[in-house]
Amino acid sequence: MNQIEIMTPGKIIVGCGCSSRWIEEAIKAEYKKIVVLSVGPIWPMIEAQLSEAAEKGLKIKKLDYTLVGEPTTAYFEELRKEAAAAKPDAVLGVGGGSVLDIAKLLAALSDRKTPIEKCFGKGMLEERKIGLFCAPTTAGTGSEVSPNAILLDSADGEKKGIISPFLLPDCTLVDADLTMSLPSKITAETGMDALCHCVEALMNKNAHPIIDTAALKGIELICKNLVKACRDGRNRPAREALATASMLGGLCLGPVNTCGVHALSYGLAGKYHLSHGLANALLLPEVMRFNRPVCLARYSLIARVLGMQVGKDNERNANMAIDYISQLSVQCGIPQHLSEIGIKATDIPEMADMAMNVTRLLQNNPREITREDVINIYENIY
Repeated sequence: MNQIEIMTPGKIIVGCGCSSRWIEEAIKAEYKKIVVLSVGPIWPMIEAQLSEAAEKGLKIKKLDYTLVGEPTTAYFEELRKEAAAAKPDAVLGVGGGSVLDIAKLLAALSDRKTPIEKCFGKGMLEERKIGLFCAPTTAGTGSEVSPNAILLDSADGEKKGIISPFLLPDCTLVDADLTMSLPSKITAETGMDALCHCVEALMNKNAHPIIDTAALKGIELICKNLVKACRDGRNRPAREALATASMLGGLCLGPVNTCGVHALSYGLAGKYHLSHGLANALLLPEVMRFNRPVCLARYSLIARVLGMQVGKDNERNANMAIDYISQLSVQCGIPQHLSEIGIKATDIPEMADMAMNVTRLLQNNPREITREDVINIYENIY
């Protein structure tokens, strides 16, 4: 087995209605000043929590996340100035993956002047003295339990990762009630992102039996509940299943991480600013097909957990798993071709160059991916 290092938040609280428990956790830790980062539509959902926190003596500073699309280094620096002025001893992030990534970085960097560009890569953060709470409002990125944060570098337009144990929250609150009003489109795209985390962990060069268990359960929960949640956003059992699966996918990110799908999605997102989930959803089946020759047994496990009639022919089993995931995307209303969303064929070589720069993920892929392979994958889904 590969050596792995499993890092998790200090505490994970899961269950409908649990998100308000950050207040008691903050009081236990003797925090006094809390910066709360969230996005416009979420504020009404958490106003009662903020009022309760104020009544219990916590001083709250609200920061609005107003950026449309991927968070940039320039935007982070703007928010860092606002957060620093409040001199917080804790940060609470309530939102989707971008909000949580920024909240994690604010907790790590708002009390210091280290340029964000110097933090790109693994293990570049020195420490974190400010407390951190995260409550996801989407079931997709798994940022609430991962040591990762992703930003778009304003200097060169490329998406880059910051990986550090100091980005793990002190307390994560996985409350499916916060996802109940999520629109169908975002439900689908974030759900496919979570599915990518699980599938990529399973077919990863660094796959490990402990992480396989989380990945397979995540795949099962997403595949059996994503369409239900897209069709009926108030379906609480489906929402709970997706929130759990997203968390499981996030737990895969630290010890194993993603591989080819995410690497190629950076090329799409960097050039066209597609949502992260949409880019991953477009690429997942085709990258699975590319990796199929070396992943037959792994894909057979997917077919098995999905209740398919698997046999001794692993190639047949693998094809069934890929087809199932491809059809899941279709049923959720996600576009299947780059041409459907305005991508230009002439931009494929540039996107391939951007993807090839994501070596930290490409090196995890179970099959070597060349620039020509990347171009072929993009062209196959064009």
